[in-house]
Amino acid sequence: MIGNGTAKDSLTSVDHAIAGAISGFVTRFICQPFDVVKIRFQLQLEPIKSSHPTAKYTSILHGTLCILREEGITAFWKGHVPAQMLSVVYGGVQFSSYEYLLKRSDSTLGREAVIRWSNTVHFACGFTSGCVSTAVAHPFDVIRTRLVAQLEPKTYTSISQAVRLMWRQEGPRSFYRGMLPTLLQIGPLSGFQFGFYHFFTHLWTVLLEDDANVTGTRSVACGALSGIVSKTLVYPLDLIKKRLQASASFSRPRLNFGRYNGFLHCVRCIFVQEGFLGYFKGYLPSVLKAMATTSSYFASYEAACEMLKYRHS
Repeated sequence: MIGNGTAKDSLTSVDHAIAGAISGFVTRFICQPFDVVKIRFQLQLEPIKSSHPTAKYTSILHGTLCILREEGITAFWKGHVPAQMLSVVYGGVQFSSYEYLLKRSDSTLGREAVIRWSNTVHFACGFTSGCVSTAVAHPFDVIRTRLVAQLEPKTYTSISQAVRLMWRQEGPRSFYRGMLPTLLQIGPLSGFQFGFYHFFTHLWTVLLEDDANVTGTRSVACGALSGIVSKTLVYPLDLIKKRLQASASFSRPRLNFGRYNGFLHCVRCIFVQEGFLGYFKGYLPSVLKAMATTSSYFASYEAACEMLKYRHS
């Protein structure tokens, strides 16, 4: 199980980083289509309703079919290369730093204190590891969002062109657009994911009298539950982050609607122009994606760690 010192004593920090990178790669490939639909919904300023005359997407099914019809099946993997770069870097840094922090907690607080406050410790280690990995991987997230969000005709035709245009037109700060809401979102999200994953796996063991060995079913089920709870708690910050990242040159036709000068300005504009429910646009595809992503993320990591343990046996 994640954070189980006894089971993972044979693994090094490099092993944890490799397992995290593998987990990030597998999860991204499986869940990228969910991300494309979610981002399109989040960036749509009009209500996601069939009754609204100018709404581009009116439901998950309509949005999916619309993207498929207008852009082809490859559109669901738009921005996949920078997304994979993001996921591999993020996963490697997150899991290695998480396991390191958990070991430091054992030595600093003592094993008894860690066990007594286990959910809080796992939340704190998850929170910190999420912030560290976000700081390292954020530029990939911005580039990925730009590539996914653009419609036809495309503003960016490749990763290298996107980097050049962003640097020339908006400066180096453009690669860290939305950094504040990202940290505000990812820190708690990562903490909740690890905290609730630990909670649900412990509950699974107690209620089902399962042994301590990792099982794929347990990892998938507990990861899915953790994903639902965690994403629901921090979803508005995810939407605000995406709006700030995409508020760029390809949005020029709507200079007075959907353009934001900062975090607080974005919060106010969404509430005034779209109402409270505007903070939850794209929630359903997002929570479905969170279920798939978190379950795959933890299950893939556990499986990768099990395989890497054979190197030391």
